[in-house]
Amino acid sequence: MKRNIKVEALQQIPLEQQEIELVERKCIGHPDSLADGIAESISRSLSRAYLEECGAILHHNTDQGEVVAGESRPKYGGGKIIRPIYMLLVGRATKQFNGIHIPTDAIALEAARDYLSATMTNLNLNRDIIIDCRLGTGSTDLREVFKPCQETTPRANDTSFGVGHAPFSETETIVRELSDFIDYTLRPKVPAIGQDIKIMGLRDGNTITLTLACAIVDRYCSGLPEYLEYKEVLKEQAGMVAKRLTSRKVVIDVNTADDIDSGSVFLTATGTSAEMGDDGSVGRGNRCNGLITPNRPMSMEATSGKNPINHVGKIYNILSTDLAQQCAREVEGIEEIYIRLLSQIGKPIDQPLVASVQVLVKPDFRLETISSDIEAIIDTGLANITCMTEKIIRGDVRTF
Repeated sequence: MKRNIKVEALQQIPLEQQEIELVERKCIGHPDSLADGIAESISRSLSRAYLEECGAILHHNTDQGEVVAGESRPKYGGGKIIRPIYMLLVGRATKQFNGIHIPTDAIALEAARDYLSATMTNLNLNRDIIIDCRLGTGSTDLREVFKPCQETTPRANDTSFGVGHAPFSETETIVRELSDFIDYTLRPKVPAIGQDIKIMGLRDGNTITLTLACAIVDRYCSGLPEYLEYKEVLKEQAGMVAKRLTSRKVVIDVNTADDIDSGSVFLTATGTSAEMGDDGSVGRGNRCNGLITPNRPMSMEATSGKNPINHVGKIYNILSTDLAQQCAREVEGIEEIYIRLLSQIGKPIDQPLVASVQVLVKPDFRLETISSDIEAIIDTGLANITCMTEKIIRGDVRTF
């Protein structure tokens, strides 16, 4: 069956030539990102357990988790948690299959604790957080849609769409690269830098302003002078990362809400604002490309925690992003490309109702000469859509 793939020219000014661009990333310790990371960790653990116990991934969705902020008393040299953070694990999971009982709640709790242990290194799991699991079972209709997945191409569990774009702009690239640099290079050397960081990028003409809100961990900070030193380290390092990626003017601002005169600063006991005042929800933060990009089309679907077999809210967002990046790499003449995949509930996921592709073509190129190459990449990606499941379970793709 020929797939309904529509390729059209996009009539707009390239993003890099637009006057204003906004890009945001909530890093791994932000309450919304904690909710996303734990939801996805639970889904991967359930998938592995289902495969081991039953030989197939069973129906589940764990994309409804909530983080409720606690209360803390940070102070230089080391503060304490007064009221623990509360995390509610909510969703649906198959608990019995052909006489086999699967301990879904125990698996979810272990996955959540393992994720927090690896991610939030300053959080005392025995004292600073309460994790409550309330997984239910799926609706009969959705489980019936899911059932044939083991033998044929999975059928979509929802009528929904996924969106992807490529290539990343300079500002998008800087925000993502800076986040990874802080997590994997800077924090191991400077443990006072907490995991809860929000990076907001503004490109105003040819000036990029990066506003960082970064939690500082009190036990590694002796006083306000040292706190200010850590802010300068962040500012200097962020500037170095940005300058490697752009020739535009770059301005870095760190913790702009600080009131130095009163001593009110972003100091935390655990490295996350979830300890005092900030709640989090799955799907409220980054899209599956790791960014929030209001200048681009986006889906509001929560990608993390959805099952990797037939939940198009997950698979189509990841696949459309992957295919857009592949097209931008392999097809000469693409200035920008936007891909939207729309499903119908109950229909095979490799046969979307439409695969809409919008292309902004570079000067001296014509859409007619490159559209067949684009269509071939999209068609092949959809034909091999089930390969995405293995990548998701292994954690090879971003979901937030």
